[in-house]
Amino acid sequence: MIRLIALNNPRIAQSFIDYMASRDIEILMTPEGEGQFALWLKQTEHQIEVEAELKLFVDNPHAQKYQAASWQVADSRTQQFHYDSPSFIAQIKAKAGPLTLAIMAICLVVYGLLFFGFGQPLFQSLHFPANPEQKWQLWRWVSHAFLHFSVAHIAFNLLWWWQFGGDIEKKLGSGKLLQIFLLSAALSGAAQYWVEGANFGGLSGVVYALLGYLWIIGWRRPDKGLSVPRPLVIFMLGWLVLGFVQPFMAIANSAHLAGLLAGCGLAVLEGQSKAV
Repeated sequence: MIRLIALNNPRIAQSFIDYMASRDIEILMTPEGEGQFALWLKQTEHQIEVEAELKLFVDNPHAQKYQAASWQVADSRTQQFHYDSPSFIAQIKAKAGPLTLAIMAICLVVYGLLFFGFGQPLFQSLHFPANPEQKWQLWRWVSHAFLHFSVAHIAFNLLWWWQFGGDIEKKLGSGKLLQIFLLSAALSGAAQYWVEGANFGGLSGVVYALLGYLWIIGWRRPDKGLSVPRPLVIFMLGWLVLGFVQPFMAIANSAHLAGLLAGCGLAVLEGQSKAV
């Protein structure tokens, strides 16, 4: 199934469902919390047709054809809303592109191998370059991002990677997400190594880069259709500050800060290129 859009008015959303049903295309609606309702397309072969109609609907949801369709199907419909729940995997895939999913899969595989006696060999193979010889092992500049050391660590990072990275990949493509990943993994890793050495790992530096990119690009380039809610920005920045004032939490603070600055800087440069 394909996730089409989330709307905050289920009655309006139902009129679109009814209209597409009149064209023999089934759309499902599922509640997502916080007053949001997601629309899902079951018949993927109709994606182009449905997305084109959805754009018209968003521009004018009260058009006569949508209201008429609701009246026509009202008598035969036994319940107003279809709350068929797509599978967990379908919901994950609906928001994420191939690179988002690939990075998640690599992190999960690496984390899983830690429980089969491969922890030390994996760390030795993937950690940030710690001597002049290793600095030419180029994979190390990014592979440290795949290392996670607890359930909370990997869950937190993959949640935000999926959320932020999925948005960027869906809107701007895999190339842009790969650019941010490589740049921020290298810079955040270098910053953390400079402060504390190579004994670290995780995707959080990249996550903060994605946050910074979305934050600034939503302000400077609204035409890209990307943004991040202000409360979420405040929460993530608060967590960053907390890491610095509570050093016993064993958080890679320098990686977080460097990643945030890298993402913000990249977005600023893109904003300037648009202005020129």
